[in-house]
Amino acid sequence: MKVLTADQMQQAEQECARLGLTTSVLMENAGTAVAEEVSKVMGVTGGRRISVLVGPGNNGGDGLVAARHLHDGGARVSVYLCGQRPPDDPNLDLARQRGIALIDAAQDEDLSSLGELLSSADVVVDAVLGTGKSRPLRGIIPKILNQVGQARTTRRRLHIFALDLPSGLNADTGAVDPACLYADYTITLGFPKPGLFNLPGAERAGRIIVADIGIPPSLAEHIPTELVTSDWARAALPGRPLLANKGTFGRVLVAAGSINYIGAAYLACSGAMRVGAGLVTLAIAASLQPILASKLTEVTYLPLPELQSGTISARAASLMHEQLDRYQVLLMGCGLGQSPPVTEFIKEILSHLKGPAPALVLDADALNTLAKIPRWWQQLAGDAILTPHPGEMARLAEMTVDEVQSDRLGTAGKAAREWQKTIVLKGAYTVIAAPDGRCRVSPFANPGLASAGTGDVLSGAIAGLLAQGLPLFDAAALGIYLHGEAGEMVRDDMGDTGMVATDLLPALPLAIKKLREGDAAGH
Repeated sequence: MKVLTADQMQQAEQECARLGLTTSVLMENAGTAVAEEVSKVMGVTGGRRISVLVGPGNNGGDGLVAARHLHDGGARVSVYLCGQRPPDDPNLDLARQRGIALIDAAQDEDLSSLGELLSSADVVVDAVLGTGKSRPLRGIIPKILNQVGQARTTRRRLHIFALDLPSGLNADTGAVDPACLYADYTITLGFPKPGLFNLPGAERAGRIIVADIGIPPSLAEHIPTELVTSDWARAALPGRPLLANKGTFGRVLVAAGSINYIGAAYLACSGAMRVGAGLVTLAIAASLQPILASKLTEVTYLPLPELQSGTISARAASLMHEQLDRYQVLLMGCGLGQSPPVTEFIKEILSHLKGPAPALVLDADALNTLAKIPRWWQQLAGDAILTPHPGEMARLAEMTVDEVQSDRLGTAGKAAREWQKTIVLKGAYTVIAAPDGRCRVSPFANPGLASAGTGDVLSGAIAGLLAQGLPLFDAAALGIYLHGEAGEMVRDDMGDTGMVATDLLPALPLAIKKLREGDAAGH
């Protein structure tokens, strides 16, 4: 599913008009879809009190259509007009004909009528402003939104739905006006918008629901940015032929772990195995191998020489090079540490990769090592998957974390093109960027994943998928999706507080099973 900027969305709508899909048709489709999604989330809307905040433009028109359909479904609907509607507005006339309560904010100077609505409302639908030109909120609108926000803090059962975008959220950048509401759900129309996945907008959007309003997908085929969906992930899953052996599903060599980060090696290897890799070998400091062997019984081992107990010696690089041609993938970095011998070990491995070298997945301390090498991307031949969190990305790109987070899509995309590497910028709504300009965005934002070790599981999962023959960009995106879906399954079972990385491991094959069963069911 493509992700469209405000201008791209406007172009798609203009093209729709040429095809006979007029603004009024799209508006009717949008309002109908919003009403249906509100009804799905709330279960039953009959008898519920729903207040729709209606702005002066097309977003307000969509809100009026939604109000009409919610009323027809049995809800007790009130419309609060936040701006002047056109005198010949057919959707306003249809609301009047149904006897829907219409309150004009211009006649509610102290907002007392709004306060009465909010005191009993079950749902507020924000249909004030949409994807039009972003501008500071002025006049009465910020006062209205602030009063809704205050009501939400005192009445936790009040649900806020944003129509297309929370009003005051920039569709392209995610910048927000101070009055922008914290929505529980954003029902975005036709296609998702970049600002929904970028901070601080991502914090205001809540759960994102994409509503089909009839725009042909072909009108967005040229757009290079897309949201990873279950349909895409299902199609990307590597096959599992009946006559397979472990070689069929690839071999992964994992260089990970040190005396202080033993668990990282366990999590990375387990992530690779849980997505179906045929064979995983752990290259680790020799003194740590017995510790891991008691927990990782399915992997094979390549014990590496040490400079001191638990710290790999730079001399280990030559032993690693002797083994590389046996593997399809090399995952390096998880928990290796940053001591000078380990840094030299990583540099030695990366600088001498030649010929039919295994595909590379670099995480954690491998990335920290790269960041210390001037113009490191010129010394690392070919494509590789890099999986930085925002801090690591800031070091690699010589930026601040705030700069990275303020434009995650732009930062990842620019880096992928400049470095000619596949970038996985981790965090809520993880961004995957390819050297050719394509970008994918994860649909998941789960605070339960913000704990130590979940990134090691992710790197292992990506490596395991890569070993099964997926291209780098697809392996990275599918790994992100499965990791996120596993997190959702754990959250559904136990909540997002106290989730730990090992909880994800048994959930990964269940996430794959869920995808495959969806295919069998025709979903």
